[in-house]
Amino acid sequence: MNHIPRKALIFISILSLAACGSKNGGITPQKKTLVESVYASALVQPDSLYEVYSAVAGILESQFVQEGDSVSVGLPMFQIFNEASDLNKENAKLNLQKARDDYNGSAAVLSGLEKEIHTAKLQFHNDSVNYMRQKRLWEQKIGSQAQFDNIKLNYEASTNHLQVLKNNYARTKMELENRIQQANNMYLSAVVNTKDFTISSKINGRIYAIYKNQGEIITAQQPLASVGSSNIFVVELLVDEVDIVRLKTGQKVLITLDAYADFVFEGTIDKIYPKKDERSQTFKVEALFDKAPDVLYPGLAGEANIIISEKENTLTIPLEYLFDTNKVRTAEGTAEVTTGNKNLQEVEILSGIGENTKIYKPEQ
Repeated sequence: MNHIPRKALIFISILSLAACGSKNGGITPQKKTLVESVYASALVQPDSLYEVYSAVAGILESQFVQEGDSVSVGLPMFQIFNEASDLNKENAKLNLQKARDDYNGSAAVLSGLEKEIHTAKLQFHNDSVNYMRQKRLWEQKIGSQAQFDNIKLNYEASTNHLQVLKNNYARTKMELENRIQQANNMYLSAVVNTKDFTISSKINGRIYAIYKNQGEIITAQQPLASVGSSNIFVVELLVDEVDIVRLKTGQKVLITLDAYADFVFEGTIDKIYPKKDERSQTFKVEALFDKAPDVLYPGLAGEANIIISEKENTLTIPLEYLFDTNKVRTAEGTAEVTTGNKNLQEVEILSGIGENTKIYKPEQ
């Protein structure tokens, strides 16, 4: 486990001022590394954590996993029962079979039309032969006009009837094909809906929580379980809005967890969420452990300090010795100083006093 003992942690500069006299005798500024940081509350969560919801309503019929189980992509976790879904699927299957039978089964509609067309073709052929024969005779002035007109009328009627049957056949065939496609679509939709009743894992990970028991009613608004990564954890940090503008990805983070009270873990800012939580007036930031503890659980809480800057060999004094933002007490009286970086305990002195200047706490 890669860690730093907490007593050696520099969340903010360690108070190592060496007293240069008695408590009442004042102190002198000290040169040290001044660390400026931003405080944040910390919460450990698995990476890719998500709530499992059912796309359909029903009853939790089967539960294939338990809390703590490892899961892989596509592994079935829960089975929801809904009788209406099964009935819809069966009805869609029957409708599809009926459409197929109408198209090419033993009682197919098209086969009857084909027989009619065959009969009409025979009639057309017969009327065509009679018409051509009578036409040749009429051209030779053999027969009567009435006889020729009657045979011609039969020929034209046969032609029209055959064409009507062919058009009817083509239209009926298209309608039946469309009906098959529609029935097939309905069946596939019913199958998909049925598959929605089997809820599978979306990631490779672990079951961290199960919220429902077998036999309970399931709705699309209530989560069934919580699933996340089994070996990658992120640290969710809540940062005050006044500090968020000072953060950027890649900054170093020092993390303490209540479960590991004697250790400090190092991490790095990985993601900054741009939306503010209006209730808490904080922004969420995610950090990754440089080397995580061997054992982690979702919800482990703690604190973190995000390192903003580190300045070595810096002249500093305790904040409690500064008053009116830029003044200190010296043996010669009040002196004005120019300050730089600061943290919760110390402030950088840029000018106004030196290393050997003795300063005193301001009078209360």
